[in-house]
Amino acid sequence: MTTFEALGLSETLLASLRELGYDEPTPIQAQAIPAMLSGRDVIAQAQTGTGKTAAFALPIIERLLPTRAPQALVLAPTRELAMQVAEAVFRYGKSREARVLPVYGGQPIERQLRALERGVQVVVGTPGRIMDHMRRGTLALDAIRTVVLDEADEMLDMGFAEDIEYILQYTPPERQTALFSATLPEAVQSLAQRYTRDPLRISVISETLSAPRIKQVYYDVLPREKLDALCRVLDVETPASAIIFCRTRAEADQLGESLQGRGYLAEVIHGDLSQAMRDRVMKRFREGQIELLVATDVAARGLDIPDVSHVINYDVPGDPESYVHRIGRTGRAGRAGMAISLITPRERRQLQLIERATRTRIQPSKLPTLADVAARRREAFRDALREVLANENLDPYVLMVEEMTEEHDVTELAAAAFKLLLNEVEQEDTLVSVEGDSAGTEAGMTRLFLDVGRFDRIRPADIVGAIANEVGLSGKQIGAIDIYDRFAFVEVPSDQAQRVLHGLAGVTLRGRPVRVSLAKPKR
Repeated sequence: MTTFEALGLSETLLASLRELGYDEPTPIQAQAIPAMLSGRDVIAQAQTGTGKTAAFALPIIERLLPTRAPQALVLAPTRELAMQVAEAVFRYGKSREARVLPVYGGQPIERQLRALERGVQVVVGTPGRIMDHMRRGTLALDAIRTVVLDEADEMLDMGFAEDIEYILQYTPPERQTALFSATLPEAVQSLAQRYTRDPLRISVISETLSAPRIKQVYYDVLPREKLDALCRVLDVETPASAIIFCRTRAEADQLGESLQGRGYLAEVIHGDLSQAMRDRVMKRFREGQIELLVATDVAARGLDIPDVSHVINYDVPGDPESYVHRIGRTGRAGRAGMAISLITPRERRQLQLIERATRTRIQPSKLPTLADVAARRREAFRDALREVLANENLDPYVLMVEEMTEEHDVTELAAAAFKLLLNEVEQEDTLVSVEGDSAGTEAGMTRLFLDVGRFDRIRPADIVGAIANEVGLSGKQIGAIDIYDRFAFVEVPSDQAQRVLHGLAGVTLRGRPVRVSLAKPKR
């Protein structure tokens, strides 16, 4: 298997890729990166979503000189693609302090003028706006070393042929030229023949994909509203088990902590976790101890999870193949399944490409309102109530109701009970039986008892934060957390248990003093 290390990239860029969660190059990257690093021209036939942006962006960044003159020019057919490519170049080149500027219509030109005056190294833009700056004298191309024509077939279909040739005539003849196109019609081949020299020809053609026959919907969201939107969707859908996919390990960690902080039973799995930790997370997920698994694509490969009710794309995958792989985790063995995608404005184009590649129509849906969430909670409560009426022994409680109806109207009494949602006797019985039970604790872990719970507004994040702050353990070292109405359990490494007990002595959570002790072995 080819690795990024084998492609000739510097350690600085390799570190950036590891931080972003990139584990192995795609086929187009494995072929294009070494050629472009050597300065060779490239003609690549590859669908959008195969990783082609990194295939040309990484060599561009690697070959940048420490000057402020534009050294690389990327032409794109639309402003959406120009923004997407510029953002990717900036992200990959952050450690190298690469100066990148997207140039497109619909944005105040003054902002672009100021950036060009300060100096940029990589310009990504649409042909029309690039030509506008050239004619104004604000963009000189005499120091350009690399030109990339991204989605060349689409640019020619949109009538940019003359514009492209005009721009190329003002670039140095010794420049490197790379052409990336989903198809290679005669017009594209003619352009390539005139403006490339001894190019390496690469072809990465994906087979037609077929998406599983499950319900697929998407919600339009703004980036800053993404977490709140996800929580609303979760509250309305109430998935029994769901996998939430993120693009990188850092994003998965951040989302997992946010969900835990909001009281969801969520865990994170990605390539940075040890195999033992991954096995522990998967065991808890399969056994239903956690409902939400926040994962990266690489971590999700090969997972054997037969009963996932929902797959949620928190971040849209970079290619159609990954989308099909993700949503294939649900709806197995004839079961019902649902795939949900949260789409920001910048991801709309990628969604359209996924629809085109999979020949599937992904249905738009209206984001649930707070009223929808409240209605769903009431509905879930009614379902739980019906189940208790059908299956539980209610005799002790019937007697209590009969006694209280002598003083109160039965409807008001039921309403008060619904509001309270509390059964003191049952909670005390549970407290006695659960407090003494540390059965099921995983090898190498010790189970601790805390005398605070849901009624004290305790969340998993509160417990993790207290242990991290007072003892210094990271969230990854802390095991299962189970929170009940009046108490909670947490698993910590056995060799750290006494440190945790000592560190949490006298600690308060949510303003309430906490008593922490070892959970007693089951007799």
